[in-house]
Amino acid sequence: MLRKIPVRRRAPILAAVALALVALGHALTFWPGILTWDAIRQYGQAVSGSYDDWHPPAMNWLWRQLRAVAAGPGPMLTLQVILYWGGTALWALAGYRRGGWKSAAVIVAAMLSPIAVVLVATILKDSLFAGALLLASGILAVARAGAWRLRLVAAVLLIAAATLRFNAGPACLPLLLIALPDAWRRTVPRLAASAALLAVPLILALPLANAALGAKRSGVELSLVIYDLGGIGRFSGTSAFPPIATPDPVAVNAACYSPVSWDRYAWWGADPCPIGFETLKVPLRQGHGPYGWWAAAVLAHPVAYIEHRLAHFDRNVRFLGHDAEAPGLSTESDPNPWGYTVAPNGVRAAIAQAAAWLLHTPLGWPACWLALGVGLLVLRPSLAAGDPAVALAWSGVMYGFSYLPLSVASEVRYHFWTIAAITIAAVLILSERQASAVGRLRRIAAVLPLAVVLAASVIARL
Repeated sequence: MLRKIPVRRRAPILAAVALALVALGHALTFWPGILTWDAIRQYGQAVSGSYDDWHPPAMNWLWRQLRAVAAGPGPMLTLQVILYWGGTALWALAGYRRGGWKSAAVIVAAMLSPIAVVLVATILKDSLFAGALLLASGILAVARAGAWRLRLVAAVLLIAAATLRFNAGPACLPLLLIALPDAWRRTVPRLAASAALLAVPLILALPLANAALGAKRSGVELSLVIYDLGGIGRFSGTSAFPPIATPDPVAVNAACYSPVSWDRYAWWGADPCPIGFETLKVPLRQGHGPYGWWAAAVLAHPVAYIEHRLAHFDRNVRFLGHDAEAPGLSTESDPNPWGYTVAPNGVRAAIAQAAAWLLHTPLGWPACWLALGVGLLVLRPSLAAGDPAVALAWSGVMYGFSYLPLSVASEVRYHFWTIAAITIAAVLILSERQASAVGRLRRIAAVLPLAVVLAASVIARL
């Protein structure tokens, strides 16, 4: 059968088959998927059909529908693998069209990073989100001019992805912009107006999905408020919390606060802080509400707020040498009521070991990827031409920096999309002649962010 196909068409078919086998091997190696505490809570809601908004109800609802295929994490793992490798295949095709087999091969090889392989195999909203964006952007990358149906599919997929994360907007917006006709981006005013228009469905996607599914309010929004109040108190030497019965709240907070995460203020840790979610959820809703307390504290101690946010972002992106205190990757399922586990095998163990090692290298430091993304945008900043690779760079950079004001924890999974997007963007942009044709000063400016961040990160770890 294959012999009847012209030689020039055999290679793409063989490449597609090979990539499908890689995806199959990926799923089987980690079957039925790694379940962390977050996923266990989500699957419990998928089973019951009763949702709250601590984790995205849209994902829990989707998981409930997948139970018609099979119970457990297997169907969700399958979906995450299909999205990831389907998107990678489309981007490899786009790379082949732009730079030949070399670009396509480099994209596939880069997406085989052990960190990515473990994250795709872990049932997470971040992995599902990254997979959805990868497929949507891949569709846009291969869609020919005038293929409005494909662009519409990509746009719908991007808006659906926005139901998975409260900070999805910065990641989805640049990609949605290139789904529009070129005329909508031709000038800066048109680009700005289009961005403002598209921001509306992205902002509304999560709350509307939650309302449609009847998700109960969990108070998840208080986590950021509590963490910021704790950080402000720690760096200002005062108590930024509402009045509570805890003696000496300044000293208590100083012992509880960590720039790594807000976990001590939560209820699930082994040693929860006396000041935390349970003690603050009622006081914070009094007066002007949680955001009123937050705004008052920020206005009263702006320098302390900035110090807290920068200290946490440093840990979040693993900038100045805090690998030892940063959380690693989950490579085993946590204990769960259904007994789902991933069977031990040598391949999975080797991948997990390689991923753990990479987290201690620049390839596992999101700060380096963000710096690389900024450099790419120095080379190719304009979205006007609708280049999907440029949109990827914008998406990865904007999403990564959204964690500067909005993060409460430091796990590499939050930067999965940033790393994947900038990886592909770098392969495509740096392989083009346009990248080497720019002026010398611009090339230096493009290299400088990565050079500075990489040097500082390495020196801080010596």
